Parts: sequence; structure tokens; C-alpha cells
Amino acid sequence: MDAGEVGHLFTRGDGSFLCARWGRPIVPVVFGVDDATLRVVKGAVEAVVALAGHEMSETDPELGANLMLFFVRDWDELRGVPNLDRLIDGLGPLLDRLEAAEANQYRVFRFDQNGAIRACFVFLRMDEHLSAVPAEILALSQAVQSILLWSDRAFVGTSPLGLVGEVAVLKPQIAGVIRAAYDRALPVMAQDPSHALRLLARIGAIN
Repeated sequence: MDAGEVGHLFTRGDGSFLCARWGRPIVPVVFGVDDATLRVVKGAVEAVVALAGHEMSETDPELGANLMLFFVRDWDELRGVPNLDRLIDGLGPLLDRLEAAEANQYRVFRFDQNGAIRACFVFLRMDEHLSAVPAEILALSQAVQSILLWSDRAFVGTSPLGLVGEVAVLKPQIAGVIRAAYDRALPVMAQDPSHALRLLARIGAIN
């Protein structure tokens, strides 16, 4: 990868640059799946967290769980989740927009005073498209997209995953970016586009 490709991953549609990583151990909880799928999702999160060199924990002192994944058949199901409107500001209007757009996924991030990720809420509406995706691929994709604050354009028209035979794996270049972003010598949050050069230097060192 070159600096432009790395920078693209964190440059939003309005031209602003923002890269942020988790600043606390990740505590996942999954709603709306059976036990077998639950194990797949948590396994994917554990694998990506290990790749990043980050930590997981049994509980978050503030929220209990800080990575919440909701699998629903219809967006309206989320209106009945107790206290979700306290965690997500403007939940009702957000669900209205998702319904109108016929969206099938959405992520909401929350940040601490240093700009690090402190919580992530992942909403997946299992429409015909997502239901056709194998659980392992869907779980790994969501884990990757939750480990960093990527640009809203980062994976438009492409995927962070590739196939080795019939097995889904994380693309090496994306894995390199994740490992580099979690280098403790780098800030937990950066808004200067020159941060892409710092990431690229560490990708080269890792490789």
C-alpha cells in the first residue's frame, strides 16, 4: 500500500481525516442469534482483537458490554429494545432513515475524552442479501469494521476480506493497517492526514 491508499481508509466523504482505535478492552455482546452463530461472532471478534494486539475483558465498568451487535429481521424490532434509546441518541429518527433507505447495516461509535473508541453498536438487518452471506464471513467483516473508525468510504465497492480456497480471510494489507493503528507509539485518535504516513511506516516495519 502507499500513503494515498492508507489515507483513503480514514478520509471521509466530506474530505476530513479521522482515525481512531479502541482505548479500553473490548467486551462484546450479541443479540438475536442462536448459540452456534454466537460462537462464530465472538470468535471473529477475538481473532481481530488478537491481530490488533488489543485486549478483551469480561465486563466494561461503564456499560457492562461496549461492543453490542444486534441481528434483526426488521429495523422496527430495535424500537422495542429496552433502554436502547438511552444509549443511541436520536434512535427513532435514525431507524426511520434506515427504513427509508432500505439499509441492511449500520454502526454507531462512541468516544472518550481522548477521542478513542469507548463503545460501538452494530445493527444488522438480515435481509435477503445478508442472510445469504455465510456466518463466518459476516462475523469477520463486522469485527474488522468495528476494530477501528474507518472512513465511510473505506470499503464501498470492495471488502476487507478475501478468499483462500473457500475460507474467508482478512486481506493482508488491511491486517497491516489494523496492527499499525494499534501501535502504542501512535495516538489513539488522529485527525491530521499525515497520520497515514506514520501508519505506512509501521506497516513497512511490521512486514
